[in-house]
Order: sequence, then C-alpha cells, then structure tokens
Amino acid sequence: MEIFKYMETYDYEQLVFCQDQTSGLKAIIAIHDTTLGPALGGTRMWTYASESEAIEDALRLARGMTYKNAAAGLNLGGGKAVIIGDPRTDKNPELFRAFGRYIQGLNGRYITAEDVGTTEEDMDLIHSETDYVTGVSAEFGSSGNPSPVTAYGIYIGMKAAAKEAFGSDSLEGKTVAVQGVGNVAYTLCRHLHEEGAKLIVTDINKEAVQRAVEEFGAKAVDINEIYSQDADIFAPCALGAIINDTTIPQFKAKVIAGSANNQLQDTVHGDLIHEMGIVYAPDYVINSGGVINVADELAGYNRERALKRVEGIYGTIEQIFAISKRDKIPTYLAADRLAEERIARVAKSRGQFLQNEKSIISGR
Repeated sequence: MEIFKYMETYDYEQLVFCQDQTSGLKAIIAIHDTTLGPALGGTRMWTYASESEAIEDALRLARGMTYKNAAAGLNLGGGKAVIIGDPRTDKNPELFRAFGRYIQGLNGRYITAEDVGTTEEDMDLIHSETDYVTGVSAEFGSSGNPSPVTAYGIYIGMKAAAKEAFGSDSLEGKTVAVQGVGNVAYTLCRHLHEEGAKLIVTDINKEAVQRAVEEFGAKAVDINEIYSQDADIFAPCALGAIINDTTIPQFKAKVIAGSANNQLQDTVHGDLIHEMGIVYAPDYVINSGGVINVADELAGYNRERALKRVEGIYGTIEQIFAISKRDKIPTYLAADRLAEERIARVAKSRGQFLQNEKSIISGR
C-alpha cells in the first residue's frame, strides 16, 4: 500500500513502527487525530498475514476511534496499536515492556488499553514503563471489567431509540430480540428484564442461551431465526456485518440497537434500513460506554461520575436523530457528522498559541 497517500486521504497525523529484536516485538501505532486531546485506543495482538495488512488495520481502527471518542463527548483523539504475533504463543514480559517504552516515547500523544488478543495483565506490564495506559489491575486504579458499563450504555441508548420509534422510552412490554448473549449482552438482558421487556435470544453458546432462558424467561431461537422474529427491537450483540442483503428483508423490528461493532455490511445497508423507516442507533455511539468508562480512569476513576457520563449516550443518540432529520441523511451518516462537527468546533477554538498547552482528558 502507498502509506503516505492513504494517510493523506484520511488526514492521519502519525504512524510509528516499533521493533525490539530481543523480545520479538513488532508493533505499529497509528495516531489519526488529536484535535480533541491525546489519542486513546486499544492495542490489538493478531497473527496478521502480512505487514501491509497490519498497517491497514491499525490505520482503519485508529480513525474509527477518532469518531467514537468525539461522538462520545470525550476530549480524546483517535489512535490504535497492533502487535504482530500470536497472542497464545508469542507473548513475553519483555515484549510488553518494550512496547510500553515506545508509548512513553510519544510523551502522552497516545494512550493505550486492552483490545483483541491483549489482557489486563499485559496492560500491567506496559504500565511498568509508562502511565499512558488504561485497563490495568485494580491496584493501579482500574475501573475493572468494562462489560457491565458498556451494557448499561447500550440499554440507555436503546431507550433513546425506542422514544424515537414509539414515542416513549419505556421498554416495558416491548419484545427485544438479542443476537448473542455474551458478557455485555447478558447484562443488557438483565436491565431489559428488570424493566419488563420480553426477550428472544440466540447464541452459538447453548449454555449462555439456557442461562438467559432460566434467569430472564427468555425465548430461545435458532441462530438463523433471530432476524425474522416478531420483535419491536433487534439488538445485534455478536457478529459484525449482520445488517446485509440477506437479513434486511427479514427484519420486523422498528429499532436496531446493539453492542456489536461494524453492524452494517456496507453503507448501502444503512441507506436501506433508513428508507424502510427502521430507527438505527449507530454502533460506535451506542456501544461507547466502555471507552467512556476507561477514559474516566485518566482523571482518577470515579464510578458514579463515569456512569453519569455513560448516561449521556441518551442525549447523543437524540442529537444523531436530530441531525438525521435536519440534513435528511441516515443515522449512520448523522453520527459521523456529529463527530466531525465537534472536532471542527474545537479546532477553531484552538486558534491561539499556548506554550505547553494542556488538554482536559475527559468530560463534556
């Protein structure tokens, strides 16, 4: 790939290559935009087929974090890191410590966190070399498992979407079809059950399904039947690209709101569901509770404050619906516009030069 051409097209700031022969570290840090503040994004460890694939993944994910953090109202930019290697066999303490030193060398421009293939223990090793890391052990001030907070954000965002579709944000009596019953979705189901919603669930993990049936009175269906259920709300909480040519004709739900990443297989599918009148809560906005929670660690974690900020997802979703109506565009585009407008406003407000300018890391 032509790296500088790609970076210029999407206006990336920096791409850092990290190598340590002793530990076997081969990592790439991509910083997309720091207009709002230091770039925050996790470190992914993966067995990439090529260096080019790893570079492209880092760049793509970093840009996604810019939009996610901006839409979430955080004073944080977007970045991402990837480590080339098998997380099952290639990890060693020296690798993560070496990586931590590279992060420290960026002097706060990039703050990392857990992602696919990395763990809390890995973050602790990085933390031994730098303070620019979140998701560490509780002894270092971590917020702990982010799944419950992410689920709470999904629940809050779903209520905002329900208000748009049905005129009320009450989920009592509403039928919600939940695809996937993992850690986040299980907690989501608990919130929905407590409010009096009816649940239809599916998952490749039969034990997870049975747990939801027993604890929440959920109805279990086959994994291929979840799309066509007679439900008010469809909550995709497993795979990406599940809003596609095959599934769209099956939808009976008036709302799509769930935790899965990259739910639209293609932008055309976002256009299609918009034309059908389905209220879609854009994935990277409604599932931002986790990053909001992690960002709070940077100011000294306070759970009550973090949850209050996660509740702001309700208002953000409402803003997206307002932009969608204002500009006559689908909500997935409205979410991008919300993020871009916020970045543009902050960029203009930073016209004055300040020596050693300080960024407020989180907040609204």
